[in-house]
Parts: sequence; C-alpha cells; structure tokens
Amino acid sequence: MLVVRFLPPSRAPSSTLPQPRAAQERGGTGGGASSAEGTKREPHLAMDRECAQLLPALCTLLADPGQPLVDDTCLEKLLDWFRTVTETEPSLLVLKENPCLTELLLHTLKLQDTSARVLSFSLRLAGIFAAQEDCFQYLQQGQLLLGLFGVAGAQGRPAWTIPGVRSGWVQGMCSLAQHPSALQLLDDCGAVDTIFSLQGDPSLFVASAAGQLLVHVLVLAVQGTAAGQPLDWPPCARRIVSHLENALCSPAAPQVTRALNVLTSLFGRCPGPWAQVLWAQLRAPVARLLEREPVPAAHSLVDLLLGVARSPVFRSSDHALLAQALSQLGPTHAGPLALGILKLHSSPQALRTQALGVLLQPLAYVLKAAVQPPGAPGLLDAVAGSPGVVDALLGSKSSCAGLLCQSLAHLEELQPPAGVAWVGTDLPGAGAPSPSAPAEPTDALTWPQAPLLRAVVTMLRFCNGSAAPASSAGGRLCGTLAGCARVQRAALGFLGALSQGAGPQELVTQVFAILLEYLESPESSPTVLRKTFQSALQWLLHCPDAPSSCALGPQTQLFLTELLPGLRKRLCSPCWEVRDSALEFLTQLTRHWGGQAGFRQALLASEVPELAEQLLQDPESYVRASAVAAVGQLSIRGLHASPEAQQERLPAELLRILSADSEGFPRRAAVRVLTEWLRDGHAGLAEDAERLVARVLGAAGRDLDWEVRAQAVELALVFLAQTLGPPGARRPSAEAAPGPPRPPPGPEALRPLCRAQVFEFVFRALFDCDRPVARKSCDLLLVLGARLGPGSPGEPVGGGPSPASVEAALQGWRAGGQGQPLGALGPEAVVAVLRALDLDGLQATLAESSDHVEKSPQSLLQDMLATGGVLGDNQADCY
Repeated sequence: MLVVRFLPPSRAPSSTLPQPRAAQERGGTGGGASSAEGTKREPHLAMDRECAQLLPALCTLLADPGQPLVDDTCLEKLLDWFRTVTETEPSLLVLKENPCLTELLLHTLKLQDTSARVLSFSLRLAGIFAAQEDCFQYLQQGQLLLGLFGVAGAQGRPAWTIPGVRSGWVQGMCSLAQHPSALQLLDDCGAVDTIFSLQGDPSLFVASAAGQLLVHVLVLAVQGTAAGQPLDWPPCARRIVSHLENALCSPAAPQVTRALNVLTSLFGRCPGPWAQVLWAQLRAPVARLLEREPVPAAHSLVDLLLGVARSPVFRSSDHALLAQALSQLGPTHAGPLALGILKLHSSPQALRTQALGVLLQPLAYVLKAAVQPPGAPGLLDAVAGSPGVVDALLGSKSSCAGLLCQSLAHLEELQPPAGVAWVGTDLPGAGAPSPSAPAEPTDALTWPQAPLLRAVVTMLRFCNGSAAPASSAGGRLCGTLAGCARVQRAALGFLGALSQGAGPQELVTQVFAILLEYLESPESSPTVLRKTFQSALQWLLHCPDAPSSCALGPQTQLFLTELLPGLRKRLCSPCWEVRDSALEFLTQLTRHWGGQAGFRQALLASEVPELAEQLLQDPESYVRASAVAAVGQLSIRGLHASPEAQQERLPAELLRILSADSEGFPRRAAVRVLTEWLRDGHAGLAEDAERLVARVLGAAGRDLDWEVRAQAVELALVFLAQTLGPPGARRPSAEAAPGPPRPPPGPEALRPLCRAQVFEFVFRALFDCDRPVARKSCDLLLVLGARLGPGSPGEPVGGGPSPASVEAALQGWRAGGQGQPLGALGPEAVVAVLRALDLDGLQATLAESSDHVEKSPQSLLQDMLATGGVLGDNQADCY
C-alpha cells in the first residue's frame, strides 16, 4: 500500500492540507505537531496566560502619547475580545488579575493630552467592565467612572469636539447602564442632560446612538417598579418622559423627529404596563401632530403609529387615530401607513378599505385620465377628495414617478397568492386562504385584479406615448410620464407579478400587446427591455390559455410567433446590454418550451439560433457568456438548422472558448454548459466522452479563475457518477424479480476515470490555493471512497507511475509547485492514495475560516505591539 508522507510545507498554509492517515494512526503528525496540539487553547473564550503576559506592554503602549497611533480596527477587535472575556469570566476577577487595565483607565483620567482614539477606547472599555455591578462598585471606589464620564472628565476636554470621543462616551455609558447602581452615576455626572444634547449632535452616528441610549436608560429606570399613573414615574424616567413630551410639542421638526424615533424604539422594549402608561400620557401630543399643516416628521410619525399598532398597548379606540393619519398625511407618507395597516391582523373593515383606497388612488387617477369620456365632469372634481395625489401626479416628474413607483411596490407586496381573489386579514406569507376555499372571509377585501391590469397597461401606454389622454390633466400626465424609465421598470415589474392572477381575456390580450410594443420600440432603454423580457416570461408561464406551464395555448403560441422577430432584432442591437438580455430570454424560452412543436417551428424559421451562435464571437464578455448558455440550451433541444453538424462543431467551439477566451465569464459558462451536456447525455458527447472530459479538465486545471476550476470539479463528479453508476444500483436483469445489490466497484472500474485524467486533476485541485476548489475536490474523493467501500486496494499493476513518483509529485504540489506532472495514474495507485489521505480531517480543516489562527487574541495583541515597535517584525502575524 502506498503511504503518502507529507513533509512540512514551504509555502502553503497548513490549515488547508490533509495529513496522512497512517501518520495519525501512529499517534502524531510529525514535526512536533502532537505537542502543539496538546497545548492548544480555544481562542476568544478566556483570558489565557499568553495574553495576560502581553497586556501590560500593550497598556503601556496605549498610555504613551508619543507612540504611533493604534489602528481603529485593532482597537475595535480588542474591545470585542474584552466583551467576550467578561461574558465568560467575572469582570472583577479579570481586573484584579490584570491591574494594568485599571492603571490604563487611571492614566487616561489624569493625562489631559490623551489621544482622542485612546480616550474613546478607554470610555468604552470602562463601560464593558462596569456592566457587572460588583466591578462597577470596584471602579467607583476611586471615583474612576465619575471622573471619566462626568463633566470634568471626557466632556471637559478639547477632544470632546471629536465625534469619535462623543461616540465612545455614549457607547461606554450604554454598556455600563445594566443595573440600578448605574442610575446614581447617571444622576451624579449629569448624563441625562448630556444625552439630551447629544440627540441633536451634528454627527448622525452620535445622534442615533444617543437616542438609543435614552431608550436604554428609560427602560432601566422603570425595571422592577410597579406601573402607576402618569405622574408616578421614577425620577429619572420622569425627566425623560417630560423631555419627550416637550419635544413633541416643539415647533422645530428635528426635535419632533428625535422624540418620535425614541418612542418608536421604546414601544418595542419598554415593559408592558409602563408602555401603556407612556402611550396614555403621550397619545394626545402625538395626535395633535396630525392637526399641524404640514404634518411634521411624517416619516417618523408613520413608524411610531405602526409600532404602536403592533404592540400590546394598542386599543380599538386607536383605530380612529390611524384613520385620521391616512386622511391627513400626504400621499408619499400615507402609502407606507396604508401598507402597514393592511398587514395588521385585526384592523376593522372600514379602516382596511380606506387603506387600500389610499394605495389605489394614484392608479385610479391614471386610469381615469385615459378612459374618461368627453363631456363627463372634470377630472379634478372627480378626485377632489385627494388633492395631494393630484398635486403629486401633476407636479414635477420626480414627484409623479416617486408616487407611482411607491404605490406599485406596495401593491406588489399585498398581492395575494395565485388562485386567491381577495386580500384577507392574513396576507401572503401569513396563512392566506387556500384557493380551494370558495367562501370569501367577511373581513376580506376583494383584490382588484382587472382594474389593476388595466391601470398598469394604461400607465405603460402613457409612458410610451401610445395612450390618448381624455382631458387636459391627462395630457399633462402623458407629458410627465413620457419616456420615464423609472415608472416603466416599476410598472413592468408589477405587471409580471400580476401574471399569477386571472384576468379577462381581452385584458390578457392587451398585456401581450403592450409587451410587444415595448420589445419592438427603439425608444425602450436596456433596463426597460430587461424588465420587459422578465415580465413576458412570467406571462408566458402563467398564461390562462396554456394547458400547463410547459404547454402552449393558442394565445401563447401567437405571442411567441410575434415576439421572435423583435427578439431577432434585439440580438443585433449595437447595445451590449440589450444583446445580453435577449440571449438570457432566449435561454429561458428554450428551457421551458424547446420541446413544443409550435415553438420549435417558429424558432427555426426565425434565424434566431444562427444569430445566437454568431454572438459566441461578441466583443463583450458578458454577451459571449450568455451566448454560450443560450447555444447550450438550443443544442440540448436540437434547435439548429443542421443538428448533425452542430453536434460535432459546438463541443469544439466550447473547448476553444474554455482554452482561449481572455475573460472569465465565457469560460465559466463553457464549463457549465459542458457539465450540463454530460449530465443530460448530449449526443455530441456520447461517442468520446472520456476524451472530451480529459480536454476540459486539462484546460480548466490551467485556468486562473477559481470558479472555472470549481465547475470543472463538478463536471468530474458527473462523469464519476455516470462511470460508476448510481449508488446502490442493482445488476441489470431481464427478469422482473429484483436481483442482489451491486457490489462495490473494484479498482478496474476506475480505469475510464484514469484515462480521462480525472484523478490527476482532482488530486491537484485538492491542494488548490482557493478553498472552494479544494473543498469540492475533497467532497468528490470522499464520495468515491464511500463508493469503493472498505478493503485493501490490491496489488499494483504495471504501466502506471511508481509509488515513489506519486509521492514526490504530491509533495511538490503541497509545497506550492504545480509544474511536476503526476502521469497516468492506474486504478490501484488511485485507491492507494485514497486510503493514505485523511480526507475526513481535510474536510473539517477546509470548513474552518482561512484566518482562524490569526484571529486569536494573542495574534491581535502581538500585531498591536509590533506596530508600536515593542515586538520584532518576526513576532507579528501580519494577517
């Protein structure tokens, strides 16, 4: 038996290499690895001795203002480690065993010219340790925390003007405010007033963190106290609630916004009884916001109302507040509120109807603008109940497009599943009624499928100029929407989503007609065309006249016949994005309907397959990759003018692309298509599959793109399964009675794989510098080992490389050299190598992150010390 003995690597990282099974059985891995394994510690779990020895030097480095500044990322990782340490060990014990940490905090407190970076770090470090109450009391003995967080501490230094220091103060305070003792510190150092001022900080990060800290302090203040009347708040909580109430009444919109954001977070965290007291006290100021003109902080107000509606404090009397908000807010803010209301599980019918009406108003206006007959009442009078919608649609192009796109996106979220004709209280994804249930729920709203289809088609016609406006306002809307790609993309996306529902036949005809207009129009932008192709594919898949998703009905057949000339035109477009989208659409069409006689006949008569093959030479790599995929599908379906000639020429063309194309995308697509052909038994590969697999693996093994190599391993796995047969297969027999299970294949069964050079490729890929390739190769060899079963590999036969040469080649590959050929491996040698490798151990090693060693706290401390010149360069990991 060949035993592969690996020498220590000269270049490759040991974490990616297998160890010989024989060495493990002898109780070691060589080179002293066994002793190292015996002293190995789990990183991130505790303050081990090595790290404790490095901490004093690091604290001295941080305390010295003359030393180079430590990188922010390293300080962040160091704080993460301290946070993990305090979760696994008592904080007080860690401080007492490492007094250098307390000395660093004291030094930061006394030294006025401490760098802003170290000051912020010290504030956050103090907060992490003070989160445990006994450690908090220990640090407070010398007034250390008061000195750091008080007015005379960080707040009184010049560095306070730097946002990082203010952020460190907020984060440190948030960390330590975990127990009742912290409330006294907040009062002593005037922290609540500081938090109030930091809510308006010019740094958005500091302001946001201050708001969250305010929520945290209020929740801490009411924990463990019984809820009473609004005037019974604990002192600290009373100050915060009074501040929020005053801010809600402020004429300044930023103050209102900050108060609403804090309240939204509070109702998700505050204990239930106190949350009810809070809402009872602040409901009136919130309601008065809706009486202002305009409503201030509308976005934050919507978030608060929906947060309250989802919380236990919400009462049936609050439905009137939601209804008032729907009518008072502008359309851009009423839309998100309406969407949230329709997703609630307990909204009354009247409120749900009002909410759905808010979402439908923009589309209803578009519909009326095109269909209103002459002589009817003025269009503006008809929608006088919603002047905000009219102003938005007839105002600027951006406001019109924004409102329409928002409404379409919200309606798409609410669309019921296929076969359901109503919007029930349980919307998609939340237990919607089954299509088999005929009775409509009493609290459900009928989904307006037909009006929505008509409105979206009308909107698309306004955008391409084919709609006839019915009024002067309709003419203005037509001018606003003309050529608006943003609305076109949104409408086409929603149109595709509407394909899941039924619709009148005449509307489906209109849908296909507008899709053809966009496919044929020279004004359609590349992004609009991509959306058009996607929407057309969805309607073809869900067309109501099709007997099944893969069969063609008369209307679908007609649409495809009319579509192919436009597709042919798009394949010749000077814009590469258009050619790429057309090829992707062709690939999907062929995959779904390549077996349908009507489609095949129309496609072969359209010259589309010939154009797709010509695009294999396209100057743009994305187009070449899409052309490879399209030609691959066409070839599988036999959709070529001369299928016999194509079966011989196309594999050679794909091999040329794999070997010679300068870009990675076409090469990846070529290997993917060849793998699919091999899996599906493509006629062009049936005669000489071994030779083709050998050529593919040879080219892929030299490719610099790891995805090409990984896909080639997938091809090797397919060839292996076809060569050895499915696992557990029985012997073929003409009799009906089942035969005994097929025994595990012997070494001779591997000879076709050896001739195809599968193992030379896979063994080389096992040592690939890109982890996904090595993992796939390891998985393949594990599958093969399981198929072969246990047992001795047998006696080696002549004609193959000697065990010594195999071992020498593997040694060279492990050391990073890939030039030494392995030669034609024989089956017995392959089995011997499989038996020698510890593939299970390699699989576990490859599953680890590539930097699992360098992420250790010891490595981090060494790197920080090396940066400051405390350690030599050879003692740092430089990860």
